[in-house]
Amino acid sequence: MNAREAEALTGLLPPLLRAYEVLFLLARRFHPPHFASLMAQAGTPDTDLKTALVDSEPGLAHLGDLREALSTASGAALQALAALREVADGEGDIRSIFRAFRFVPLGLEALYPVAAVLPPVNRFFLDPAQRGDVALQQSLVSPMADDNVGLMRFASDDEPSEGERGGFWLYVPENYAPDREWPLVVALHGGSGTGRQFLWSWLRDARSRGAILAAPSSIGPTWALTGEDVDTPNLEAIVEIVRANWSVDPKRILLTGMSDGGTFAYVSGLQEASPFTHLAPVSAAFHPLLAQMIDATRLQGLPIHVVHGALDWMFPADMAREAERALKRAGADVTYRELEDLSHTYPREMNAAILGWLQR
Repeated sequence: MNAREAEALTGLLPPLLRAYEVLFLLARRFHPPHFASLMAQAGTPDTDLKTALVDSEPGLAHLGDLREALSTASGAALQALAALREVADGEGDIRSIFRAFRFVPLGLEALYPVAAVLPPVNRFFLDPAQRGDVALQQSLVSPMADDNVGLMRFASDDEPSEGERGGFWLYVPENYAPDREWPLVVALHGGSGTGRQFLWSWLRDARSRGAILAAPSSIGPTWALTGEDVDTPNLEAIVEIVRANWSVDPKRILLTGMSDGGTFAYVSGLQEASPFTHLAPVSAAFHPLLAQMIDATRLQGLPIHVVHGALDWMFPADMAREAERALKRAGADVTYRELEDLSHTYPREMNAAILGWLQR
């Protein structure tokens, strides 16, 4: 890389990565009544990124795949911010906001391979608390075996070449070694989402703390909360695929999820034959009758980590408080965390606490 190319990268990466950090913050703090003021506080990361893109273009012209990845990631961030600004200006509704945030995982998917060659991007895909760990950074770009680590997609038998339904995305940390047992996190998306999207809610923390991460897509538009349960057998098959090919700690297999995914973590994870050793529903619905219907031996001592927002407008916090009481009465080992500033969004900052709880 020559001096001109290095200068172009130095000019583009800070505003690009800052744009994504702002998008993460907007997603975390989103609460419908406060959206306009939240956007006003966000500043102008898109303006800075547009300027950097124009300035860096001549220097990046001959960088091939690297240029393409950075261009795609920049475009996705700009599309997300532009769509959010339209809603803040009075166009669109809450559905438009959710659609805007769907650009973010597409950009992260394009950006992630760059972590192997650009240290700032490598650090970006780590928990901020661990970005000073040089040994960790080096281990993630110098894998012992490069054919079974990193990001992988497994399509379902029904959709072998396209689509997401029934398939799953898998992340195995690049410093994976088979001589130790690794925790497995199976993370379930919310209603109408996909594993491809929800994966990025967890990847930083799995990468930072050494966990294998599976992000499945429901077979239908959302998880099988009514009618025939077609998703539980699929989740069990996913666990078996991972266990057959990677070294998984049999005492640390976590089922977690957001919204409908959190609710299904209850529905599926509380079944007597469930392979999951720990459950962590986030912003989920719960009915007390569920605890009464589950086999009592399954619930005895079962570690369950409940996270909910006091501002949740879809599933009020009283529902989560009742879940804590009902599950404790039934014998589960419940950890309950209610976040005062959390609406119906995913609190990524809780991943570290959940993984710490899982390791204990």
